[in-house]
Amino acid sequence: MKNLKFFIAGTVAMVLACGTVCAQDSIVKTKKDAELLIPRIHRQPVQSLVPGENALDTIDTQTPGVKIVLFMDNTWKYYRDPAEALKSEVFTRNWSTETINPYNTSLADLPDDIRIWVADTLSEYHCPNQTKVYSAFGIRHRRRHQGVDLPLKKGDPVGAAFAGRVRFSKYSSGYGNLVVIRHENGLETYYGHLSERKVEAGDWVEAGQVIGLGGSTGRSTGPHLHFETRYQGYAFDPEWLIDFETGVLRHRLFVLKKRYLDANSKYVPESEEEEYEINIGDQRDQQVADSLAAVQKAAQEKAAREAAAAQYYTIRSGDNLGKIARRYGTTVNAICRLNPGLTAKTTLRIGRRIRVK
Repeated sequence: MKNLKFFIAGTVAMVLACGTVCAQDSIVKTKKDAELLIPRIHRQPVQSLVPGENALDTIDTQTPGVKIVLFMDNTWKYYRDPAEALKSEVFTRNWSTETINPYNTSLADLPDDIRIWVADTLSEYHCPNQTKVYSAFGIRHRRRHQGVDLPLKKGDPVGAAFAGRVRFSKYSSGYGNLVVIRHENGLETYYGHLSERKVEAGDWVEAGQVIGLGGSTGRSTGPHLHFETRYQGYAFDPEWLIDFETGVLRHRLFVLKKRYLDANSKYVPESEEEEYEINIGDQRDQQVADSLAAVQKAAQEKAAREAAAAQYYTIRSGDNLGKIARRYGTTVNAICRLNPGLTAKTTLRIGRRIRVK
């Protein structure tokens, strides 16, 4: 297990550094090219997260706050410790649990193009409600409709689209029961007309975690989810990000253009010119992605072999760590290292399951 930790920790360092190393070896002619040259595959869709994973063990890495989680089916994934994420000033600046929109940013001060990481190895995605959009973003009945309406039944669970911290969880006359989640990339997502809110302001939620139940509270003509995406308080069409009918996230790296923040800027596919520029960037990115895939595959196979070989023991009456260590041909210190929080002085509770190898 100790060797596994060193191997995977080193692998993570290689993964995090690989993009920089590969970028330095590439020929970059413009700033725009440099911004495109990052470890991603822009056009590869991201499937909606399926919750319910059963974690087996957690391994620290050399990157603060980043861990590797091993699962019962011998798969693994990276995990970002929320305590580390919450150190970002994005969760303190313009933060209010009482005001729906606490921002006071001038639209003129925002850049024309804002590059936002939406999903990567540390940030997952879950479609809040996979269905056809029955009321789109834009002007509706001479009023600005700042999100999309997604039909559902009263009581249907509504999951968070991405991990983040709940900033607002209250009843608002127009939205009804409303939950607003701020994400580490600076985006905020709004979930309105809920029949019940399952989270409170300040809570950390993961992608796919149920934050409320579908309903028709507030200004609503029937059960549906009103879903918004905002940046610096400005709403933009969520369909730029999500294909709700398929549940697929359109981009890992999203280029939010200032013009999208206009009430009349509905989602449209990229122009041929934009498609060409993206594809040129992706050809370069593919080289980086191939290198990352090879490193990650090696780490995954190693982690799976080690997880399959791991041994566990359930504490029985009369057991102590010394007795257990002798039975499995190991030491008390080795067992303690495999079980965070376990020490030689820990009182063993009958029925507790510990790792012994």
